[in-house]
Amino acid sequence: MARLLDAAENASPVEAVEAVTGELGAALGARSVAFLIADLGGRALVRLAHVPLGDAGAGRRDGTEVATVMPFDGGPAEQALRTQAVQVVAERDGWTVLAPVTDRGEALGLLEMTLPDEPASRTLDEIGRTAHVLAFVVIANRRHTDLYEWGQRTTPFTLSAEIQRRLLPASFTCEGSSFTLSGWLEPAASIGGDTFDYSLARHELHFSVTDAMGHGVASALTATLGVGSLRKSRRHGIGLVEQADAANADVAEHSAVPGSYLTAVLGRLDLRTGVCALLNAGHVPPLLVRDGDTRPIPLPGNFPLGMFAGADYRAGEVTLRPGDRLVVVTDGMRERNAANLDLPTLFRSVADLHPREAVRALADAVLDVSGPVLADDATLLILDWHDGHSEERRTSAGADQTRASAALTD
Repeated sequence: MARLLDAAENASPVEAVEAVTGELGAALGARSVAFLIADLGGRALVRLAHVPLGDAGAGRRDGTEVATVMPFDGGPAEQALRTQAVQVVAERDGWTVLAPVTDRGEALGLLEMTLPDEPASRTLDEIGRTAHVLAFVVIANRRHTDLYEWGQRTTPFTLSAEIQRRLLPASFTCEGSSFTLSGWLEPAASIGGDTFDYSLARHELHFSVTDAMGHGVASALTATLGVGSLRKSRRHGIGLVEQADAANADVAEHSAVPGSYLTAVLGRLDLRTGVCALLNAGHVPPLLVRDGDTRPIPLPGNFPLGMFAGADYRAGEVTLRPGDRLVVVTDGMRERNAANLDLPTLFRSVADLHPREAVRALADAVLDVSGPVLADDATLLILDWHDGHSEERRTSAGADQTRASAALTD
């Protein structure tokens, strides 16, 4: 482990992953070893490679960097990410090992290794632990280079998409002892200003979903004002009503487009009790999935943030029970053909999925009826409540196996 960390630190941020995988490959006598990063669309893996100029190679290129997209097909790679379990595949010339590269439920990609002999259980454990270390290497080094994000972007970004991307949390998924959370944004061709956000305190989980009016750069700028104000207030430790008051005033005063506003759901979950305070500012009502039934959570009505500078805001609350799922969506999940989706039935169909897979399955359902290009962003955040805040997590290589999704079946 010390050699792996030294190799990562001694290499440049661009080469840190290759340095770690190279050390592991040499130690195990591997024929090949690679890191496959999950693309931002959540429906493929991307193989990153560095090749000399002039060398032949398929895939998207940026100078000497090559990114080859490998769409999910239900095979071992997708199964490894979905189940968060190491997969071993017998090949004609050896054995391929696919280990999830995960931290706190965030599936960053896969460690792929080809070995000459069938690996023993002890070897697989070592590969799994190294894949977990690799997750920290990726997280630490992607702060210093665009390489990893370039590899993840299988479609070009517009200016508004670039602005919007910076408003999202660094990780779309988080597992805690008492909860599991995952968010997803399916962007429209012309960005609609959707965002989601979350942050953990010692005994509280803060989260939000917002939807700025309009489309394009103007909408992204309004979203920037709103999210920036909410984060500032949250970090000052003030309550949901005060956060809404401040964001309402900030958007009304500073918006570049007169009359701009954003709808929002703000939440604060007490991790010790399951009591969740919620504030709805002109947004689609949050939904509670309990015992197979889906119901909107009744909350006081409020104006969108920025619509009226002097508006007053009120919050409500719901007490979550173990097994409850809280879902917050934007109106892009309900517009045009998507309005015909039977959300309660859809929620039941993904009830057994980890939120990481559930949000993507729901986004796929919207794309099936309203895609391939959406008229408005479709965003959702899923929060599963387990209770047990005082307990330690039961994890293996960065994931809680008891919460992982089951393997795909034919």
